[in-house]
Amino acid sequence: MRARLLTQGWLVVVTVVTVTLASCVPAADESAVPVQEAAPSAMAYTPPTVPPESHDLNQADIERLMEELSNWGRWGPSDELGAANLITPAKRLEAIALATEGITVSLAHRLLTDEAADVPRPFERRMLGLPDPTREPVFRGGVSDNYNISYHGYSHSHIDSLCHILYKGLMYNGVSQETITEEGCSNASIASLQAGIVTRGVLIDIPRLKGVPYLEPGTPIYMEDLEAWEEMAGVTVRPGDALFVRTGRWARRADVGPWAVSEQTAGLHASTMPWIKARDVSFLGSDGVSDVIPSQVEEVGLPVHLLTIVAMGVDLFDNQDLEALAETAARLNRWEFMLVAAPLAVEGGTGSPLNALAIF
Repeated sequence: MRARLLTQGWLVVVTVVTVTLASCVPAADESAVPVQEAAPSAMAYTPPTVPPESHDLNQADIERLMEELSNWGRWGPSDELGAANLITPAKRLEAIALATEGITVSLAHRLLTDEAADVPRPFERRMLGLPDPTREPVFRGGVSDNYNISYHGYSHSHIDSLCHILYKGLMYNGVSQETITEEGCSNASIASLQAGIVTRGVLIDIPRLKGVPYLEPGTPIYMEDLEAWEEMAGVTVRPGDALFVRTGRWARRADVGPWAVSEQTAGLHASTMPWIKARDVSFLGSDGVSDVIPSQVEEVGLPVHLLTIVAMGVDLFDNQDLEALAETAARLNRWEFMLVAAPLAVEGGTGSPLNALAIF
């Protein structure tokens, strides 16, 4: 199927390729060539109907969903990008066209330097080359500093690479954990995203949907909440999008203080994952870690991490600060924007600290 998209005076021909999704097993045809799929334009896209999953899931259900939602082999046996493959040049042009106001909003929370219930490993900075107050100032001076950040966890804004999470000894696309050494990940590291991320971003503001300033820790978000927001906000999540789900985590922290986010936080219930897969989301982010904690799935921690990163090949934006984004989006009554993000080019890295930008 071919669709015509007029973007900023350019006529772009978008080719939509229909493929058969692979399960969480190696592809039968290991010589297959990766297919560059094109994300449908706004005019061409009709959201698929997704049968609701039970809210009462168990480990067997997560194992089933790992198979059913798998993108292993979809872009070839050697693919390391996962759902980022859906961000085509046409998708980037669509995103660029959303930057009409010249307004930029950072999605990064200021790095936390004080230990707290949600900050077990604070950001550390050491100044280097401080001026000597006892000496005459030199003609040309300067100072520098050194950073030390343990960014995974529940404190600092970052992105997870596709080698960050393992399932039964395997990472995305069926790659063995034996490929991970002290040198890092030899496959699907954060360096795969060195070219940066430019796509359409969409904000889903669940507290605004519920009429509250923030969700209480442990509140699950279900598929019906996501669809209710789409209807209320007049926005539709489409293939290749970067989807950000606000729970109000940072607003609550400012109001009542820090708490153990690793033990209790609002987030997506695992039953939303078929909806995320059906919409072909490329990146998923939250002001928490996307997962509701506790997971409400007995004996399975962080099932959203498992299903997105390992099965679907969807990188996660964790601990984003979505407060300014929500305020700007509400003021403009626009819940879609151009997203720009550039992880550090760390060869073998399991992720990266990140300052993602929303551009309206």
